[in-house]
Amino acid sequence: MTGFDLARLLAERGDERYDLHARHLNHQLPRMLHTIGFDKVYDRAEGAYFWDRDGRDYLDMLAGFGVMGLGRHHPVVRQALHDVLDAGLADLTRFDCQPLPGLLAEKLLGHAPHLDRVFFGNSGTEAVETALKFARYATGRPRVVYCTHAFHGLTTGSLSVNGEDGFRDGFAPLLPDTAIELGDLAALEREVRRGDVAGFVVEPIQGKGVHPTPPGFLRAAQEVLHRHKALLIADEVQTGLGRTGDFFAYQHEEGVEPDLVCVAKALSGGYVPVGATLGKDWIFKKVYSSMDRVLVHSASFGANAQAMAAGLAVLTVMEDEETVAHARHTGDLLRSRLAALVDRYELLHDVRGRGLMIGIEFGRPKSLGLRSRWTMLQAARKGLFAQMVVVPLLQRHRILTQVSGDHLEVIKLIPPLIIGEREVDRFVEAFTAVMDDAHGGGGLMWDFGRTLVKQALQTH
Repeated sequence: MTGFDLARLLAERGDERYDLHARHLNHQLPRMLHTIGFDKVYDRAEGAYFWDRDGRDYLDMLAGFGVMGLGRHHPVVRQALHDVLDAGLADLTRFDCQPLPGLLAEKLLGHAPHLDRVFFGNSGTEAVETALKFARYATGRPRVVYCTHAFHGLTTGSLSVNGEDGFRDGFAPLLPDTAIELGDLAALEREVRRGDVAGFVVEPIQGKGVHPTPPGFLRAAQEVLHRHKALLIADEVQTGLGRTGDFFAYQHEEGVEPDLVCVAKALSGGYVPVGATLGKDWIFKKVYSSMDRVLVHSASFGANAQAMAAGLAVLTVMEDEETVAHARHTGDLLRSRLAALVDRYELLHDVRGRGLMIGIEFGRPKSLGLRSRWTMLQAARKGLFAQMVVVPLLQRHRILTQVSGDHLEVIKLIPPLIIGEREVDRFVEAFTAVMDDAHGGGGLMWDFGRTLVKQALQTH
């Protein structure tokens, strides 16, 4: 048989998936998955669930790091991609103006009426790179302020405003940007007074640890920035498109109107990578100030027809299915049920977040037996207890979650926005069972903890 046959290729070589990654891609990924028992083989997916080859379902509380806002294989998005492929459009000619990018920009800007124009790229980090470039050019200033523990992407420009040394180490020199603590208005004002700050880039809720900006901070920061002719850049790559119970997370605070807004992830529908930077008219007109500068910032695959069709379908589904209100309601239910457990479990310290972006934080227990075990884990590596919770959630209860960041005792929940009370019940019941086991003082969970300690010590 000749030619390309996808089904045949997967049938013949699909079982090699982990070996192929180990040989040809990031070899540490399969190693890590084997170590924590996450080396599953998923055969198919739909909505908020995966299924393995034995037909067992797994609840997805991770949504591909937020990409699968509408779940996997939403029929409307899927049909839109079939339609755009079947249409045989003259795509990416580079010397015409196709309708789909304009239509998607119009629809996006309808959710941010104070903004005027959109640049389409291919990812969240590209959206941030665009915002950094535009802010620098529009203000004529070199420096951007960001927050410690921020995550804005991993390309060199966005890495310069990444608040975690673990991502930055070994990649210097980076751009001359400056970190402040999240919520430190005095530090922000101190920096912008120096007169060389182009803007301040901030996640309305930090993904690492799930920390919302303090009430009133974004509005006050905006006033400080504008007083000193600097820009507010909202990174909504993970928090945008309904994740927090409003279309954009900055909309939780009245009067906040960022100059630039970065989106990506869920706009893709989980199919075609897409990123977008929304901005004010005067910023775009400064960057694209003449016909000579028409291509001064562009992306080879930006605004391609498949990505634009996916984005239009996603926004239409969100309107038709009232996804934002649903995420707010379901998030409130899940967060309240989890918060009710804080007084019940001494290892559980906090439940926070907005909408369906929820952080579950663990901390030092009071009782002697649990405290000794906790101390053992902390001495080996901070974050091991959270990993001890994540593993049985998958192994015993078939629920996929993640630790919210390196060296953090926080689990982050960012499920598809379509989950409902059935999924809330399943997660809370499973989480309660895992916490009961952890507070029982023995059993398989703490045995696994000792295995993690050995692994951590071997890597030192």
